[in-house]
Amino acid sequence: MTGTGPLEAPLERTVGRRTAQALAPLGIVTAHDLLRHYPRRYAEPGRMTDLRDLTVGEHVALMARVRQATVRQMRSRGGALLEAVVTDGERDLTLTFFARRPGVLRTHEDRLRPGRVAMFTGTVGTYRGRLQLTHPDYQVVGQDADDEAAALVEASRPIPVYRASAALPTWRISRAVRTVLDTLGPDDLPDPLPEQVRRDRGLVGLIEALSGVHAPYTDADWQAAQHRLRFEEAFVLQVALARRRAAVAELDAVARPPVPGGLLDTFDASLPFRLTPGQVDVGREIAQDLARPHPMQRLLQGEVGSGKTLVALRAMLQVVDAGGQAALLAPTEVLAAQHARSLRRLLGTLADDGFLTAAEAATRVALLTGSAGAGARREALADAAGGRAGIVVGTHALLGPQVQFADLGLVVVDEQHRFGVEQRDSLRRPDGTRPHLLVMTATPIPRTVAMTVFGDLETSVLRDLPPGRSPITTHVVPADNQAWTARMWQRVREEVDAGHRAYVVCPRIAPDDTPEEDDAGTPVEEEPPGPGTRPSRAVVEVADELQDHPALAGVEVGVLHGRLAPADKDRVMAQFAAGEVQVLVATTVVEVGVDVPEATVMVVLDADRFGLSQLHQLRGRVGRGAAPGLCLLVSGAVDGTDARSRVEAIAGTTDGFELAAVDLDLRREGDVLGVAQSGATSSLRLLRVARDGKVIAEARRDARAVIEQDRELTGHPELRRAIAAVLDPGREEFLERA
Repeated sequence: MTGTGPLEAPLERTVGRRTAQALAPLGIVTAHDLLRHYPRRYAEPGRMTDLRDLTVGEHVALMARVRQATVRQMRSRGGALLEAVVTDGERDLTLTFFARRPGVLRTHEDRLRPGRVAMFTGTVGTYRGRLQLTHPDYQVVGQDADDEAAALVEASRPIPVYRASAALPTWRISRAVRTVLDTLGPDDLPDPLPEQVRRDRGLVGLIEALSGVHAPYTDADWQAAQHRLRFEEAFVLQVALARRRAAVAELDAVARPPVPGGLLDTFDASLPFRLTPGQVDVGREIAQDLARPHPMQRLLQGEVGSGKTLVALRAMLQVVDAGGQAALLAPTEVLAAQHARSLRRLLGTLADDGFLTAAEAATRVALLTGSAGAGARREALADAAGGRAGIVVGTHALLGPQVQFADLGLVVVDEQHRFGVEQRDSLRRPDGTRPHLLVMTATPIPRTVAMTVFGDLETSVLRDLPPGRSPITTHVVPADNQAWTARMWQRVREEVDAGHRAYVVCPRIAPDDTPEEDDAGTPVEEEPPGPGTRPSRAVVEVADELQDHPALAGVEVGVLHGRLAPADKDRVMAQFAAGEVQVLVATTVVEVGVDVPEATVMVVLDADRFGLSQLHQLRGRVGRGAAPGLCLLVSGAVDGTDARSRVEAIAGTTDGFELAAVDLDLRREGDVLGVAQSGATSSLRLLRVARDGKVIAEARRDARAVIEQDRELTGHPELRRAIAAVLDPGREEFLERA
């Protein structure tokens, strides 16, 4: 439903100016907005709210039974007071109403008769150690009706409870919604769900769904209504993704079939180890995609250390064998340089084209970054334009007009969430065809999220780890336990003395910064520090402390963060890899792709300030060699908070897919879908990707069937309008990001 005609008229015409003004702060300005402002929950008239759960300062809507209500004159301050006591059956709550004269309060006294049940809303306060609501708004169940029969019906119906405000209690929202519903007919509510889909799935129509969700007579009414509206949300998104997928499938690309006896076969024969079964299966899928004359659009996700880079390299070599070039895009220059070194190491003499050491049919790996010197940059540009470099590595600047390729056949993107709509749209060759696209993400994604966010990409998953990967042990270190923290730094020293290296990660660069100012990873403070909580640790201050720490005497401490010049970043990483720096204090710039096999310890300070996926990525930087890894999460988070749950989850498992499911349960839905980053408002009101996998899968199947029959949706104008309303530019972008 897109809201045409009376649905887009100013709301004050229907509900009055006062109510319309009170609704506006909730983002409700039209009848369409109001009808889509669904209840948060439903109260049962016979079920009281547990008064133990009340918190001082909280704005609440609660159901309680009146025990007594009396009006009396106040001697000390003058005026009158109505004091009512309500109960949940075990505990009491006081309600107070003040007036100049007792007569003003008699109406409240008459309505709040003992035994009656009402919904009360207000802000919880205290008086003489007792919880109370002062001047609460309320609605008596079964009393606010035109006659006795209507009152009996109202008293038995589920009561919708809305996200409300102090200026607008939940029942005023309910009354406004019903006022709008009463003025609309079926013609005013065109249904975006095709009739055939509704019939096949047993779903109610739109007007019935909105009536059922806002004004149910039974629990079955709102449950059926929610199911239909939840399916609608999934279906509209899936149709949009299916259209995108179908459009890409019709585009032209140059087929890049395998070439027997080429670079790829030579490379495979040189590997000193066997590919994992997962790498073999995924490699076969990618090889088949590359051999087709339509652009591959594939998402490759896998565990930290599962060998995604090797899979991507084999795909790039297949393209080079077929006469094309491959570009590998990394989110930062540090990671681009790391990738170039890693690819050259894997290829050996196969990457030495033009040198005496080159193997037969070798290619060249070029690195192109903004910080490269003029000579190196000219050489890399010439290698790309002339075709000598079969593989070109760099940041997203590679897609700029100043970089020319002889025959770009494949683009590999490391980390999807840093690659938005504009970059993907720029993937066009001069002849109008598109290169193939392989997106790698090291953050495992639950299937339901992949279906919802990456529905226009085919998905491949690497679950198994290559043999020989060392285990990683994770412990939580209480930030306020001096004995534990002292032992932690001693443990770091022991690893250094054994010839290993250690990372120390902080949320900020400098003490005066906020985490968001760090351009090298941008950690998110999901659990903001409370009153009295010390600021999170910063790289520069921690590096100074460690240089003077007795346990680390004589240890070389380095610093790495996003504000360093690119050349300085490369120098520090090279020193760390060579062992000239043994302890590296850094921001999350080391989160993805940095590979130092000698690194065995990862210390994360203020670990509770980071998200689960970040912590999992950081942990994956150690244990990449023969020695086992150790991850120490320093946290001051208290029990029962989401922050504490995150660090405990990380300590409890190394399974990234299990952690992704936990992350989905802990995080807000909009964050999961990328809405927070795009600045849009989430279009998902009832659908929850953590819970509604079956609904999403069903909607995906139906969406594909609709698009197969009617690509342009000419026979489904309401569905087309619904997609346009949901996929504004901001949302289009979040559908293309993780």
